[in-house]
Amino acid sequence: MARPKFPKLPTWAPWFAGRLLTGLGVVVAISIVVFASTQALPSDPARIILGPEASEATIAVLREQLGLNKPIVVQYLSWAGQMLSGDLGRSIDSNVPVGELLRSRFANSLLLTACVALTALPLALALGVWLALRRDTATDRLALGALVLLKAVPGFAIAILLVMLFSTSVLKVLPAASLLDPDRGLLSQWRYLVLPTVTLALSITPYLLRLVRASMIEVLESDYVAAARLRGIPERRIVWRHALPNALIPAIQGVAMTLRVLFGGALIAEVVFSYPGIGNTLNAAIEMRDMPMIQAIVLVITVGIVAINLAADLATVLLTPRLRTAGRIKARAPGLRHALRLGRGQIRPRYAR
Repeated sequence: MARPKFPKLPTWAPWFAGRLLTGLGVVVAISIVVFASTQALPSDPARIILGPEASEATIAVLREQLGLNKPIVVQYLSWAGQMLSGDLGRSIDSNVPVGELLRSRFANSLLLTACVALTALPLALALGVWLALRRDTATDRLALGALVLLKAVPGFAIAILLVMLFSTSVLKVLPAASLLDPDRGLLSQWRYLVLPTVTLALSITPYLLRLVRASMIEVLESDYVAAARLRGIPERRIVWRHALPNALIPAIQGVAMTLRVLFGGALIAEVVFSYPGIGNTLNAAIEMRDMPMIQAIVLVITVGIVAINLAADLATVLLTPRLRTAGRIKARAPGLRHALRLGRGQIRPRYAR
């Protein structure tokens, strides 16, 4: 009797399983740190709920009901079990389930992140390739100087300048505050998204553009590109079919880093424009000492960042043929290590000025 044939796992599957376990370990470690940090805040949730005029006996009864008089380890295990079951607790400030409050705020932040990514990534990709093909020309030097200057400007300064230009004294064509109406669709209120999107796109595009340019230059000077030119392959096909996919490997890590910042809430833009996103919500929860809200937001952001890192590392492996087809992928493989370090800014590309 023939043995059943099971589908063969990809060669990178064991490496990805190890990375997934590492990511889960990071989430657990961050959850412990977050829970311990919020417990160390100089506030008593029972007193916050009942108010400063409540008696000590009433506060003691509520502390017992909330389980605050139990050992810290027991409290953490109970809280972690609630998180795993999807119960994020109730907000101390509004006495509303945290999940209901965060659902709309996360939707707003994800929409803003998507708008910024759809604006900045194609712009950085197109201009990065364009500048790489015009390396060391007057246009290239002028563009690099402008990018360095734009990168040096703080995000809040860009936001204030855009408000002054488009919302107050000059044009007055866009709203200065992004006060979204929860009863209307997000896309129908696109005018409120313009200024936050442009602010964040201008903040992250210089880094991504310079990274794409530097990676593209290194690839265009590689031996296999020179061999392709000697074989008579058209330059356009060399650039878009052969050079660009390899130049994207370190750029993927750069994109992941910027997405981590955006997923974390883009606090500056949200505060300046009063945008009802997750960063603004976290800032308000910290001011009110709303511990269930703080714990839930930080934990969800941690999971999102770990997922972004995993997706970026997997894309790096899949776009690198010698890593994708290798018999065994190690986390310390030279090619993967170089690509990850280059994209995360730990080393400078050869032509990054």
